[in-house]
Amino acid sequence: MSRGKPNKRYTPEFKKMVVETMEKEQLSIYATMQEFGINDHKIIERWERIYLEEGPEGLAIKRRGRGSTGRPKKLPKDVEEDLLAEVQRLRAENDYLKNLQALVLEDERRQRRKRR
Repeated sequence: MSRGKPNKRYTPEFKKMVVETMEKEQLSIYATMQEFGINDHKIIERWERIYLEEGPEGLAIKRRGRGSTGRPKKLPKDVEEDLLAEVQRLRAENDYLKNLQALVLEDERRQRRKRR
């Protein structure tokens, strides 16, 4: 197959027309490619998936570059406050248990000394 123009841009109306024609006339992806002069079947597959998942409005969104996997989204304010309060409570509990363990060990040492 001949190579078309690289990075060709298609309008949302054209994308919608391609997908709806393909569904209405029950064309295969390759037949749709030939009818509309599109050189890559993956483009049509992507448009069809977006159309079925998000509707015709989804075809108007410009999707360029890689998806962001960077910084996670912020939590709601109340959830963040609850988590911080729980962390503080657990740290206090941890300190208490460490002190308790130290006291118990000290008490055992004293009792061993008294027995001797």
